[in-house]
Amino acid sequence: MFDHVKFGVSDYAASKAFFLKALEPLGVAVVAEGPPTYGVELSPKGKASLCLYQTAEQPAHLHLAFTADNRQQVEAFYRAALEAGAKDNGAPGLRPHYHANYYAAFVIGPDGHNIEVVCHEPEA
Repeated sequence: MFDHVKFGVSDYAASKAFFLKALEPLGVAVVAEGPPTYGVELSPKGKASLCLYQTAEQPAHLHLAFTADNRQQVEAFYRAALEAGAKDNGAPGLRPHYHANYYAAFVIGPDGHNIEVVCHEPEA
């Protein structure tokens, strides 16, 4: 639902590698990249972008939620994120307290950010 989100990371190379691998199931790839202090733009084919840049500042933890087309993408994200070094923060599953079809998974990324992938569609 966002156009782009840009935030600083403490280890540019590690964060770039993490997000590329974890979000690969959603079709995310590098769209543009400059020096680490400018950063990298990651996006799935012209959709909203995630932009990361190197900084020494200590940013507040963020909650980033990405949209999945189906529940299989949620599950693939979760596996890929854990393989990329994320910590579990909620395995794939329904979260009916949000709504009946809220199927999501949550991980903690390299800088402590809560990364979510959610599908709002009923099971196929």
